[in-house]
Amino acid sequence: MNLLKNTWRALILLFVVMLSNNVSAKQFNALLFTKTDGWHHSSVLEGVSAIKKIAQTHHFDVSWQEDAAQFNTDNLAKYDVVIFLLTTGDVLNAKQQQAFKAFIQQGKGFVGIHSAADTELEWSWYKELVGRTFVIHPAIQTAKVSVINKDFPGVEQMPSTFLWTDEYYQYSKPHSDKLNYILSVDEDTYSPDADWGEVKSDGMGDFHPMAWFQNYDGGRSFYSGLGHLPENYSQPMFLSHLYGGIYWAATGKGL
Repeated sequence: MNLLKNTWRALILLFVVMLSNNVSAKQFNALLFTKTDGWHHSSVLEGVSAIKKIAQTHHFDVSWQEDAAQFNTDNLAKYDVVIFLLTTGDVLNAKQQQAFKAFIQQGKGFVGIHSAADTELEWSWYKELVGRTFVIHPAIQTAKVSVINKDFPGVEQMPSTFLWTDEYYQYSKPHSDKLNYILSVDEDTYSPDADWGEVKSDGMGDFHPMAWFQNYDGGRSFYSGLGHLPENYSQPMFLSHLYGGIYWAATGKGL
């Protein structure tokens, strides 16, 4: 009789543990990568704190790393999405690049924030993944930003147009013909002129994109050019925008 009671107790305990694990399981796992090889943004820590807050709010796991050795096949298998937050320069070696490429080809996701477009500029596959690359930027200014795709997740808190203060990157021509644009900035509302000596620009013209997404090489890619200033990462509207991109890149859902 005691053996039977103990067996039932063990089965009940196992059921409770399994139920608890199922209830507490996170939606997905994200690798947050902030390595820099060049300019280092003063807003990195605010950005990391913001992503951690988003993860807590929306019930997903995030691991913050600056060590490129994390980009190996076994380790990347743990994640659904990789977030390049304020990365710059050449941050991955050839072997790490191959592991990351295989990760995307397996149907996983990529999120690039701000200077992710100023990263791995010698790697054509990565430039296509991001969609456009950084060229130059003027001084930090306030400008009018427009939502041009109301269907992408995370723009629900954004009005059709809004004033935003940031460092507005000017980008190359698209490296991919699959880009779907989410946000644009109106160059008539600020001064886009920039002169860095050998590199000069008077802006991108009538259409100046600031955020976009695409399906690429079997996986998903989201990029937002906003997020230079530490103060940006305390704005709920911006955090909603970032989570929309993270959620879609990680799961393919939300459209």
